[in-house]
Amino acid sequence: MARGRLWEFRRPAVMGILNVTDDSFYDGGRYRSDEAILKRAQEIVDEGADIIDIGAASSRPGAVLPPREVEAARLAEAVQLVRTILPETLISVDTCYAMPARKAIEAGADIVNDIAGGELDEAMFDTVAELQVPYILMHGGKEHLAGIKQMDVADPVDELTKFFSARLDRLYRLGVKDIWLDPGLGFAKTMEQNFELLDRTDEFVSLFREPVLIGLSRKRMIYTTLGTTPAEALNGTIALDTIALDRGAAVVRVHDVKPAVETVKLLYRN
Repeated sequence: MARGRLWEFRRPAVMGILNVTDDSFYDGGRYRSDEAILKRAQEIVDEGADIIDIGAASSRPGAVLPPREVEAARLAEAVQLVRTILPETLISVDTCYAMPARKAIEAGADIVNDIAGGELDEAMFDTVAELQVPYILMHGGKEHLAGIKQMDVADPVDELTKFFSARLDRLYRLGVKDIWLDPGLGFAKTMEQNFELLDRTDEFVSLFREPVLIGLSRKRMIYTTLGTTPAEALNGTIALDTIALDRGAAVVRVHDVKPAVETVKLLYRN
């Protein structure tokens, strides 16, 4: 439910990434001017994306999050700008903090995408409950931003199940109604843990009623395995997105919208 409207997807949704930062790992600095932001937003929709995910703070390894006021201003400005040409498109905002999330929703965004799962800002859960917007709850973001590179666990699915179960209980008690889960591939996980979680997507999906979002676009687990670079990781991204979709992912978050949309169409032909 967003803006008082029930949105239904008959097949998995594609979320197109729009980073308005200088230092994102793949497309940092490309979309800072108003013209570039508007052009990219229109491209994302024209290529078939269901959601635009706007981020104003990089979560690449070693990144330093901007002050909350700076992030809030960037997000709100970008959301307002995109809304001038795309009044009906679903917009999510990628932020770990309650204040930027609030400002972005007030500017016209629909969904809060929190890579820190509420762990970097105690006010996040209360804010999402107050705003009554869908919330994407991700695992591993806090540890990733702190430089922790892996979970010290025997079973990553069991660890994520405990993490999400505890937070879902809190969120539902607060009155949040629409929650999506993101296992956080590439965040505080070893290569082996990333691939194990991907391989076991169907098992993870079966444990929760909430939709599962997979975001692995051009990530290190792809280009390191292939011995290439993020710029050369499109084929690997599509290959792994196909696995995730085939095993039950409800949303894929991508830099390259058209290939992802085509992949969904081929897998879900009816």
